[in-house]
Amino acid sequence: MGEGFSDTLSSGRPPRLALEPSRYVRIYAVGDVHGCLDQLLALEEVMRKDAETVEGPKLIVMLGDYMDRGPKSAAVLYHLTASAPAGFDRICLRGNHDDAFLSYLDGDPAGDWFLDHGGIGTLRSYGLDLDDNDAAACASYGVREAARAAIPQSHVDFLRELPVLLTIGDDVFAHAGICPGRPLSEQTDDDLMWIRRSFLDLGPGLPVRVFHGHTPMREAYVGPDRVSLDTHCYRSGRLTAARLSEGQVEILSVGPGLSPPEG
Repeated sequence: MGEGFSDTLSSGRPPRLALEPSRYVRIYAVGDVHGCLDQLLALEEVMRKDAETVEGPKLIVMLGDYMDRGPKSAAVLYHLTASAPAGFDRICLRGNHDDAFLSYLDGDPAGDWFLDHGGIGTLRSYGLDLDDNDAAACASYGVREAARAAIPQSHVDFLRELPVLLTIGDDVFAHAGICPGRPLSEQTDDDLMWIRRSFLDLGPGLPVRVFHGHTPMREAYVGPDRVSLDTHCYRSGRLTAARLSEGQVEILSVGPGLSPPEG
């Protein structure tokens, strides 16, 4: 992961990372992409132009859920496994859809959730000829074998190596949120990738601010202890990022009804 990163879990589990707050002058956290490559490319251009206004290193944090439901899941993973945009470092976190995709490929019955939540579209994006309405057939051994053959090993390795938590000072980045009041060192993978109601109702319950996606909203939410960035891109066409600079948060978005960036 590079100098300055620390993996706080033992080998065999998704890593958790920590960075010094002084490492980057700006951090951009991007909400759920869900196969929407065009919006991701457009948002990267907005972030690139925004970053030109300040000198120093910048970081993009992708908050997970790169696949399912949108039209170009495979293309999104091809993009994310390539180099970050010029002038940026990039950290991608694992979302619950990414996690379920791995379970599906591993033959774990829990991975069948993936098929019922947009996963068939992901398999089709890799060239598999499948019926969108036949999840039972897609759960078969033969289709799983075909999926394993069609999906580049580099994509699988990328997903397996994704961290589930990034901490930068008092700012925390996780796909879904955290279990309220539980120390960060005790958060489970399921907490970080799947939690919803208790976190939204109670907040983190810790002296941190959490940047997350997972729960779709019409507009991004910016509060004192959490920033929610899933703006339902595959339905709304709107992809959203939060710019974090000197402790302050500003929202950047692309999609219908938004003015193009200046310059």
